[in-house]
Amino acid sequence: MPNSNFELFKSKMKSEQLPEIVIDNFNYYYNQLINGESGMLAESEILPVDNLESLENLSDNYQDQGNAVLQKSVLIKLNGGLGTSMGLSEAKSLLKIKNEFTFLDIIAKQTEYSKTPLVLMNSFNTQKKSLELLNKYSQLKSNIPLDFLQHKIPKICAETYKPISYSENSELEWCPPGHGEIYTALVTSGMLRTLLENNIEYAFISNSDNLGAAIDLKILGYVSQNNFPFLMEVADRTEADKKGGHLAKLSNGQLILREAAQCPENDINDFQNIQKHKYFNTNNIWINLKALKKLMEENNNILGLPMIVNKKTVNPREPKSAKVFQLETAMGSAISTIKSATALVVPRTRFAPVKTTEDLLAVRSDNYILTEDFRVVVNPERKLKPLKISLDSNYYKLVDDLDNRIPNPPSLVQCEELTIKGNFKFGSNIKIVGKVKLENLKEIQEIIRENTTIQ
Repeated sequence: MPNSNFELFKSKMKSEQLPEIVIDNFNYYYNQLINGESGMLAESEILPVDNLESLENLSDNYQDQGNAVLQKSVLIKLNGGLGTSMGLSEAKSLLKIKNEFTFLDIIAKQTEYSKTPLVLMNSFNTQKKSLELLNKYSQLKSNIPLDFLQHKIPKICAETYKPISYSENSELEWCPPGHGEIYTALVTSGMLRTLLENNIEYAFISNSDNLGAAIDLKILGYVSQNNFPFLMEVADRTEADKKGGHLAKLSNGQLILREAAQCPENDINDFQNIQKHKYFNTNNIWINLKALKKLMEENNNILGLPMIVNKKTVNPREPKSAKVFQLETAMGSAISTIKSATALVVPRTRFAPVKTTEDLLAVRSDNYILTEDFRVVVNPERKLKPLKISLDSNYYKLVDDLDNRIPNPPSLVQCEELTIKGNFKFGSNIKIVGKVKLENLKEIQEIIRENTTIQ
């Protein structure tokens, strides 16, 4: 496949005023694609990971060290997601989540409490309204800008390996390059330079929809005292996590991250074996910014993260539209390219993302509480195993549907499992206890009256 096609991509990217570094990075991955590299990681190339250090076993001395370097730290939140799978058309972080607070409100209050700067990595779709919300938090304003932007890259026609053209909506000719692009965007935006100029050495990076991801002084101290350039928080995989990525290592001991899109079909059983591959990436990442600057400079700002080739249609809502490749990278995969990168096992409480309306209902209910330092944690009154919720996707998949049918979240702190099939409308002050299955096979909506206990 001739690389002369790349000139077409270069011209297209320049017309959108994308920085040279972004174009060079795209070229790096495009070359891999046309040379037949798939980004796949076979089971025969990797080894399972055992004997990782865990947060619960760390010495209390790390807490003191973390406190000593807290003023040299920043909280960075990945805030480019729109929550389209839940029917949202703006930043998911603007969704009301707890006591009238949005994700961003809670994140802002966490950072005010810890007195660390907050920085968002926004997309063009999320920037305006997210910054408008943060304007009311005057304590967040400092010499460090509140955000920087991730870039976009062209989708590749799967037939011709040329830039895809889609006259019906030219915006669909572009895609995000995955959150692995954060390292490039930190450089091109000037944010990395600004942070270092303001004596910020450590960054804790996490998804804006993960309410469990607050700065932990003990982990910060562990990173600082051991001079780790990169640390990934991992948690024990359960059956619910088996389809997601996992941590592994190469024969030389280098840790790596394998995503589902990198697993050959004949290795799926091993990929999903949670006894063999025990840990998953929470996407909570700690970075030494001085080490990152040095690494980027040494590699001409191309970190060389493992490539993920996503096969899609140019219009994701039109299965018959032209087939395309989207070249992506994962932020956590930097663990495979950074020498001395490490991982730390953390409790599940540090991984509480909201990906579905089931997650949203659980967090909005009394199953979770908001602490004084603005962390969202499981209600200590809950004495049962983790809550399981299954909602009928015909009626509750989208946030608007959930809000219309369950405007007041029921009490779930004493609930083990909740399954809802069919069209229901919840009144206020509903309490659900034990294992409950609600089923309505009729077309007419069934009303659950206020002050009802169901068990």
